[in-house]
Amino acid sequence: MSSLLALSGFKLEIDVVQKILKDYTTLTNSGKSIVLCWIPSHVNIPGNERADTAAKSALSLAITNIKLPGCDLISRVCLREWQEIWSHCVSNKLYAIYQTVGTVGHNKKLSRHESIIINRVRIGHTRLTHSYLLSGDDQPTCSTCGHPRWMSTIYCWTVSIF
Repeated sequence: MSSLLALSGFKLEIDVVQKILKDYTTLTNSGKSIVLCWIPSHVNIPGNERADTAAKSALSLAITNIKLPGCDLISRVCLREWQEIWSHCVSNKLYAIYQTVGTVGHNKKLSRHESIIINRVRIGHTRLTHSYLLSGDDQPTCSTCGHPRWMSTIYCWTVSIF
């Protein structure tokens, strides 16, 4: 709302107001129709209203002296939530390699590119097995067993032994 008031009052001493008014004029002169309106940010949005309620309820709490930088607290909360989501991804191939988020210790001697290649080999995503994705083709399958072609050699060979 304060931005709209600054624009409507032509507060030209504010650089952003000058730029917006210049762009607005250029666009309207080129035939564009622009409508600026204020949208109350937290009205009738359940998540925002809950956040407002929680913030207001915290005002009545006692202030404690805690020696923990805010960034550490945010990092811990984010890691905990990320881990909770990741723990439900047990069918993810990468989960089989890394069950805990934020603890992957990459070999410092390897570049990021080399680390990505190693991870792809470990989960079986290589050009040999997944080149059809890059070319936009359908996944090739074995006409004998119906499995993906890269698996069919092993599968058909195993079946023929037994």
